[in-house]
Amino acid sequence: MTDSSRGVRIADLRSADLIREARLRAGLTQYDLAERTGRERSVVARWEQGAVAPSIETLLELVRACGFDLPLELVPHEPFAHERLRKNALLSPERRAQRFLRTYSRAERSS
Repeated sequence: MTDSSRGVRIADLRSADLIREARLRAGLTQYDLAERTGRERSVVARWEQGAVAPSIETLLELVRACGFDLPLELVPHEPFAHERLRKNALLSPERRAQRFLRTYSRAERSS
């Protein structure tokens, strides 16, 4: 998980990471989170360790107990988007800028 301006890389995301991140951002201990959700601290610890995974409903409850929301939305899957991003990341900054400008100028002409 990365923390670029408090963002999270989805590719590396697990429920354990989400729970821990939300708890730490809220400044809570595992005990505090357990108290807020009516669970045992050991259960929260097992979720954060990834030993067991909570249901999606429980995950949302835990994140909300930390004062955050985790909006879920169905979006079309682009199977080649990840590969395209990986290839673009290998390009030099100059080459990426050239591609961006070329794409931008095409979009401007079609507007």
